[in-house]
Amino acid sequence: MQAASRESYAAAQERLDGYADQASSAELAALADEVLAVAGLLTGQPRLRRALSDPAREGADRAGLLGGLLEGKVAAQTLDLLRALVSGRWSAPSELLEATERLGVDALLASAARAGQAPKASGVGGQAGSAARAGQAPKASGEGGQAGSAARAGQAPQASGSTPHGELGEVEDELFRFGQIVIGDPRLAAALGDASAGVSRRVELVRSLLAERARPVTVRLAEIAVAGFGGRGFTSSLTRLVELAAERRDRHIAYVTVAEPLTEADEHRLGARLAEMYGREVSLKITVDPGVLGGVRVRVGNDLYDGTIARRLAENRNALAGTR
Repeated sequence: MQAASRESYAAAQERLDGYADQASSAELAALADEVLAVAGLLTGQPRLRRALSDPAREGADRAGLLGGLLEGKVAAQTLDLLRALVSGRWSAPSELLEATERLGVDALLASAARAGQAPKASGVGGQAGSAARAGQAPKASGEGGQAGSAARAGQAPQASGSTPHGELGEVEDELFRFGQIVIGDPRLAAALGDASAGVSRRVELVRSLLAERARPVTVRLAEIAVAGFGGRGFTSSLTRLVELAAERRDRHIAYVTVAEPLTEADEHRLGARLAEMYGREVSLKITVDPGVLGGVRVRVGNDLYDGTIARRLAENRNALAGTR
C-alpha cells in the first residue's frame, strides 16, 4: 500500500483493536466473517470498489454509500468498522480491497488472541459465531517423504491456562506446519495451487485435511490462503498469514533449516540470540532437511545467515573450479 492507504488502514485497525479489547473470541470471529464477505463483494464489483475509493467524493459520502448497501445485513460494529475504512483516503481501488481483506484477517487473528479469555466489558456484535474449538496441530513429520518440521517460539514455553495471546501462537504454528506438509507433497501442492480448479473445491479439500486437526481460525485462514490472500499464490499466502500472526504477538519470524532436530536447549539459545539481535522476541519455524548436511541456516525477513555444511561445500567447489 502507498502512504495514504497505509494511514487509512492504520486508523481502521486501531478501531478494530478497540473492539477486540471488549469482545469475545466468537464475536470477533463473526465480525471477521462479515468483513471478509464484504471483501468478497468488492472482489466481484469493480465499480463499487472505484466508488468507495473515489478521491473526488467526501469520506462521509463514501461511508454513506456503503451503509446504504449493508444496513441491516451485517452487525452494527461491522458496519461501523467498514465505514471507518472506506471514509479514509485510498491510493487505488485495489488497495481498498486489499485493506478490507487484511482487516478481516486481523479480526480473525484477534479472535485467536482472545480465545480462552473473558472480554474486559460487554462484547460487540450480537451476531456471535460459535466458540472456537481447541484442536490439534497437523504433524509435518513423514508427510510426502519429506523430513519433519517443527515450529517453536524463541522463548521458554508458558504454563498452561490463559495466556496474553490466547491461541494465537498455536494458530501461527498450525499454519506453518500445514505449509510444510503441502510443500512436502507435490500432488497436494498442485491441487491446492491449481487456479483452474474452483476455489470452493480447493476450500473443501483444505477443510477435509484440517478438520478436527486444527483450530477453526487456522482452518479459516487456510481457506483464505487458497483463495489467494492479497493476490498471492497459496504457499505465499500461508507464509504471509504466519508472519501477520507473529506480528500481532510483536515477534519476528525466523525460518531455521537444520540437518537434524535441535534440542530444546539449542532452540532456547538460538531464539534468545536472535531476540537480542533484533530487539524483539523471535518465533522459530524449524525445518529439518538432511540435505544441508549440518550447521544451521536462518532467514529473518531479508536477512540470511547460512552456516550449513552444504553451503560451505558449494563455496569450496566454486573456489576449486575457479583455479582450473
